[in-house]
Amino acid sequence: MGREMEPYKIIEWSIIKKYRKELWKPFIYAVKRYELVKEGDRIAVCISGGKDSMLLAKLMQELHRHSDVPFELVFLGMDPGYKKENREKIESNASLLNIPITIFESDIFSVTDKTDQSPCYLCARMRRGHLYKNAKAMGCNKIALGHHFNDVIETTVMGMFYGSQIQGMMPKLHSTNFEGMELIRPLYCVHEEDIIAWQKYNGLEFIQCACRLTESLAEGGTARFGSKRQETKELLKELRKKNPNIEKSIFSSIHNVSLDTLPGYKHNGEEHFFLDDY
Repeated sequence: MGREMEPYKIIEWSIIKKYRKELWKPFIYAVKRYELVKEGDRIAVCISGGKDSMLLAKLMQELHRHSDVPFELVFLGMDPGYKKENREKIESNASLLNIPITIFESDIFSVTDKTDQSPCYLCARMRRGHLYKNAKAMGCNKIALGHHFNDVIETTVMGMFYGSQIQGMMPKLHSTNFEGMELIRPLYCVHEEDIIAWQKYNGLEFIQCACRLTESLAEGGTARFGSKRQETKELLKELRKKNPNIEKSIFSSIHNVSLDTLPGYKHNGEEHFFLDDY
């Protein structure tokens, strides 16, 4: 009888074999189509402790193992003020998945808890700044985040409905505040429902957002700010009932923008109006 496989090996097998079509192939497709990984890169895979970033870490490990393109990886986590049990859950999951994570601390939760503006928006901006700073200190030129296909769709719809603009979520972009740094999103073409299926198949339990706002809601509290993203998720869920391909259509639309049909647009921060060249 052969030696029993380690748990992390079984999880890796599920990514490459059982969920190859749903996870591995769209991951590789995004990496190649958007040219996310190049020779000589040193990439900090940013781990929040949730399902998306943990899967991203495993996918990047597999890519590193099988790719003909030489690059380096580090696995970077941040404790923005988690409760003890959430910090321990992240560490135990990283150990289970064989992810050599480095965790640094910040005071983000204590800052966002006092804000009068949207705490989620402020938290995201502060997190990214801390991640860039620490990744650069570790010699990295890129950070990889776990935003997936559904995040891209929701951001597009939210921009139209609540931001009064047509905007997308880029698969990669240059940092405006940290010279020489880039952000990449290798899960760009991976669907959230497939991530959830993989998580359930392996019996994995990850933390959710784990911020004080989320914990308050879980305990029956009320939020000072409504979640526009959750509203958008529910809207898209309803639209899928009539058109199962609604999200694919939205995704395709941000790759096929016809500027000739838009009365106005921005490019590099500069506003353009159709009458300028009419």
